[in-house]
Amino acid sequence: MKSLDSITQSKVGSRSLVLFYLGIILVVLAMAAAFSLPEDGSTPAHGASAVIFLWIAILLLVAKFSSLVERFGQPAVLGELLAGVVLGNLGMLGLHMFEPIMHDPIIAFLAELGVVILLFQIGLESNIKKLGAVGVRAFLVACVGVVVPFVLGTYVVGPWLMPGLSSSAYLFLGAALTATSVGITARVFQDLKKLDLPEAQIVLGAAVIDDVLGLIILAVVSAIVTVGAISVGAISIITGKAVLFLVGSIVLGQIIAPRLGQLFSRIHSGSGMKFTLAISFGLILAWIASLIGLAPIVGAFAAGLVLDPVHFRFFKGERNIESLIEPLGYFLVPIFFIVTGMGVKLETLMNGPVLLVALGITVVAFAGKIVAGAVAGDVRKWLVGWGMVPRGEVGLIFATIGRSLGVVTDDLFSVIVIMIIVSTVVPPIILAWLLKRDVIPQVIA
Repeated sequence: MKSLDSITQSKVGSRSLVLFYLGIILVVLAMAAAFSLPEDGSTPAHGASAVIFLWIAILLLVAKFSSLVERFGQPAVLGELLAGVVLGNLGMLGLHMFEPIMHDPIIAFLAELGVVILLFQIGLESNIKKLGAVGVRAFLVACVGVVVPFVLGTYVVGPWLMPGLSSSAYLFLGAALTATSVGITARVFQDLKKLDLPEAQIVLGAAVIDDVLGLIILAVVSAIVTVGAISVGAISIITGKAVLFLVGSIVLGQIIAPRLGQLFSRIHSGSGMKFTLAISFGLILAWIASLIGLAPIVGAFAAGLVLDPVHFRFFKGERNIESLIEPLGYFLVPIFFIVTGMGVKLETLMNGPVLLVALGITVVAFAGKIVAGAVAGDVRKWLVGWGMVPRGEVGLIFATIGRSLGVVTDDLFSVIVIMIIVSTVVPPIILAWLLKRDVIPQVIA
């Protein structure tokens, strides 16, 4: 009989061999895709779709490859983000074969669609009544999580650590610190099957409100930079549109959704029609949100919240809408997180002074969100606070807009990018650890 040690060694050796072969397959596929492009890097007119098919296959294989982090008790999203960081920075080693992914508009579109589908799934798995029960606390958490980082970034650490910049630059730094990437936090809760926790509901609700508040701040700061000032009326219009959309989509959706379900079931009552109705509803609300100046993910989340199993009672089949949408999520969501990770540039870590300043601002970025858990009520405040920390793609958008307006310098942009790297990679690890503990410390009283 084989000993336990020999069996373990055999498994480890077999697993290492599988990883080795998978790595070779990925490299060969990437080289094949890279060599399919013209020398100027553009996509060829003939066979263009085929090359994109190959890149998508590579991203999906990389996503599965990166899911090995689950063996160490970490959520899959962490592996996807780290895999993206690795792929996006292979150029530092002279390997540029994956760079076309970052510049391809079709991949960028699939990534954006991926985060929309993710937030639609999160909305489906959430519950309006549960969110309503934590609505006040979510609002307070969002307000603290926006106001504290903005004030600290604009008026304290910005002028202190990076003196000599314009007031507009400090405003954009503060705005970048307010962002929360609901996609990253929601994916951690989803991976660990903890979306039903009250802490998760507070974080999800607060993140949606955070997006609205962040939009208002971004609009105000951009207006100050471009026209020098902004009226109270303009701020009121932006705020009114955001609130009206959220409330209107939920109220009207509850009235319209069951009627749409009954109408479409008369055309066909199979699972295909159920899927079509649900996904179309989510995409339409995402479009409406974008139309009025909100992030499409806010509309997708609202659509998922509105849809309820009772709205599909006229359809046949036992599969619920979550299980029908799930395969689409398996396809698109990993692309979003890998592409997000590829946008992180590690060469910014090579500048010593910039790195030190960035680490100081990162501490403030963490603290400004963690302290928001103090107003979360009788829940695990530490968990709520860490759930609000990730910045991800949202912070990058803020920094990019500031750079396009000419107020965010290269050094400040690097500082923000480093802050985003740390606040994107670290929180999933901490959240996974906290969620798996039986007793989570009540650090914030």
